[in-house]
Amino acid sequence: MDIRGKVVIVTGASSGIGEATARAFGREGASVVLAARRVDKLETLAREINGAGTGAETLVVQADLSKLEDIQGLIVQALDKFGRIDVLVNNAGFGRLDWLENLDPVKDIQAQIDVNVMGVIQTTRLVLPVMIKQRCGVIINMCSMAGLVGTPTYTIYAASKHAVHGFSEALRREVKPWGIDVCLIYPGGVVTEFTAHAGIKRKTNAKTPKFMLLTAEQVGDAVVRLTRRPRRMLVIPWLWNVTVFMNKFLTGLVDYTTIHRFTIPEREDELNAK
Repeated sequence: MDIRGKVVIVTGASSGIGEATARAFGREGASVVLAARRVDKLETLAREINGAGTGAETLVVQADLSKLEDIQGLIVQALDKFGRIDVLVNNAGFGRLDWLENLDPVKDIQAQIDVNVMGVIQTTRLVLPVMIKQRCGVIINMCSMAGLVGTPTYTIYAASKHAVHGFSEALRREVKPWGIDVCLIYPGGVVTEFTAHAGIKRKTNAKTPKFMLLTAEQVGDAVVRLTRRPRRMLVIPWLWNVTVFMNKFLTGLVDYTTIHRFTIPEREDELNAK
């Protein structure tokens, strides 16, 4: 797909991967619809994109992706301004990482499902008739390695991303006859506000190696590449595919290593309590 002049919706565009993705599409001369709750940050980003001299246009829409009425308003405003929707990047999401019994049932569990799963489903559902009428479009769902490999303290976040994986796989087979591509992107560790506010403090030194960490800009550039040449799924950086392979075919080893090098050391005080 030639991106110049295409209309792209990016949800969660006020920071991190969403902001970097919107900026990357702006550099390509796309018309970018910026959606998120923090409108002040969206307006700052819009001014930057508009002033870059690439011919890009922007539309700022304040939207909470857990609210259906906000999603409906987003689609209506995008169509009113641009008349079409060529690309949807479902990026909005958050994670609250902790042991399951510590998570609040509403603020932590239900809220993650509402944004990470229902937000993706409802936004896609409302964009789909537009793309079907156009007989073309690209839908990119921002997933996570947690959507392929479940790890302790990621229970609800992993559940939400596994749901996005299943949803995307089924949808891809529904809409391809209309010329619509559904793609999944699985970034490994990314340094963003998400990681800064995810929650739990670690006792162990279980961290993603620096050489496997990504910047938000690297992920944004990968989204643009995926739009140009759509494919079923993209894991970045590529080395994370080794982890996916091991989790699938050496599950016992991954279980043992995770439990004995992470779960038990992290919960040692509780396990030893009388």
